Amino acid sequence: MVERSWQRWQDWAALVIGVLTALSPLVTTTDAAAAWTLVVLGVLIAATGLWSLGSPGSVASEYVHGVLGVLLFIAPWVMGYSDLSGASWTSWVAGVLTVIVAAAALPAANAAHRGAIAAH
Repeated sequence: MVERSWQRWQDWAALVIGVLTALSPLVTTTDAAAAWTLVVLGVLIAATGLWSLGSPGSVASEYVHGVLGVLLFIAPWVMGYSDLSGASWTSWVAGVLTVIVAAAALPAANAAHRGAIAAH
């Protein structure tokens, strides 16, 4: 069975997490490093959410979500904004949620990928 695009809730969740992360500097106190990190990683998470939604058999996009989630989680320490609580908590919560939805989507993505291969 080939999974239809634009259906998987995990990919919609990743898209929403990415958009909210990218917009978070509008409502949280940030410095330049925090703002750029949140915007760039948020946009990348949203873009991979769109990639996953459009190609439900793409397992790679789910792994990219996971990697971006980990990067977002460690960003406050790596980019030096761990003293900014709003930006840090946004990174930590959005990073963990991104990893969770990526892990939750992997079984469905693998099944869709196998189904797409079998259909050809």
